[in-house]
Amino acid sequence: MDIQVGKLRSKEVVSLLQEHHEDMLQHSPVESVHALDLNSLEEPSITFWSLWINQELAGIGALKELDKEHGEIKSMRTSSKHLRKGVADKLLAHIIKQSKIRSYKTLSLETGTANAFLPAQKLYNKFGFQECKPFSNYIEDPFSLFMNKSIA
Repeated sequence: MDIQVGKLRSKEVVSLLQEHHEDMLQHSPVESVHALDLNSLEEPSITFWSLWINQELAGIGALKELDKEHGEIKSMRTSSKHLRKGVADKLLAHIIKQSKIRSYKTLSLETGTANAFLPAQKLYNKFGFQECKPFSNYIEDPFSLFMNKSIA
């Protein structure tokens, strides 16, 4: 497994991001979908990673700096061809490591509440994330679950 910064505009990444966004819309109303588009993922406050297995895209994930002590996980997605191979674990561990390198004290995320999001919720729980109140610009939403982890 090879994790690389960028490759955001590669056709494989664009396709997986599109799949990610369409899947979110199947399980949450549009106003509750917080997936970022390509332009947003290119903002300077965001670092985007892609994980490749034998030159095939297996997963993506991003880290957004909310402030000097707080990061947010964005756009975590595993390719359907690579489910249950440890891709999400590897990406999440990488993002947590990068957060520590950046000296963040807290790492947060927003995920959905529908049954389709249970695997993501279990992954985040496994890595020590716990439910929390909305952070940053988020508001209470029955379709959103907010989680964070102290990494100081």
